[in-house]
Amino acid sequence: MTETYEGRASAPASGETAHPLDNPAYAALTGPHAHLAERRGRVLRYPVDVSPWLALPDDPGPEDWADLAAFAGPGAEVPLPGTTRSLPDGWELTQDMPGVQLVDVSVDAVHDPEAVLLTPADVPEMLALVERTRPGPFEARTIELGTYLGIRRGGVLVAMAGERLHLPGWTEISAVCTDADQRGQGLAGRLVRSVAAGIRERGETPFLHTAARNTNAIRLYESLGFQLRRTTRFRAARVPEPAVLS
Repeated sequence: MTETYEGRASAPASGETAHPLDNPAYAALTGPHAHLAERRGRVLRYPVDVSPWLALPDDPGPEDWADLAAFAGPGAEVPLPGTTRSLPDGWELTQDMPGVQLVDVSVDAVHDPEAVLLTPADVPEMLALVERTRPGPFEARTIELGTYLGIRRGGVLVAMAGERLHLPGWTEISAVCTDADQRGQGLAGRLVRSVAAGIRERGETPFLHTAARNTNAIRLYESLGFQLRRTTRFRAARVPEPAVLS
């Protein structure tokens, strides 16, 4: 049986203002990452070679779903990370995976002397590492989202971590991965602490997302000083064909 995370996060009190982390992609694409945003009405997304993340407003209506359908194209599958709204008629839910969002409460954020700054010249190696380790979506231009750090052994990139969603006051740590034959040395934790140090120096707070079933990663993040803020869902849906929309 697959182990899943059983942590709890308190729900916002009635009438409480929504927190930016409740819709982080929207906060990023209307904030520090606005220069990367592609927009149709109130629907926002990153260029597809940067990130698959897209964002609906907190209160999506029929026009927003129509704009998303036009944005993506008939029959396309679109990610709806963190979106729990009911889908309109004709839309097909293709993925619904439990996830968690964790925030830094006591991370010992320090720069690691072995961590090197990765640049666009390193992208082929970064993509190869992602292909070997499968940490989640990482595209040819993902490096444009923020700082990425890596550790090399024998000149080969064997571990990395970096920044993804950037919203006011918060930056997400993502693409945390280590080659299988280099695990058990604490490389992932060292890189997370080093990326967190850079985020903290900007006066911001690191946060993370991961699948609820990824209990090994959750244990690592909690041991580093991250704490569960909320549970969420990573969903995807298929855009209806025109005959269904009509």
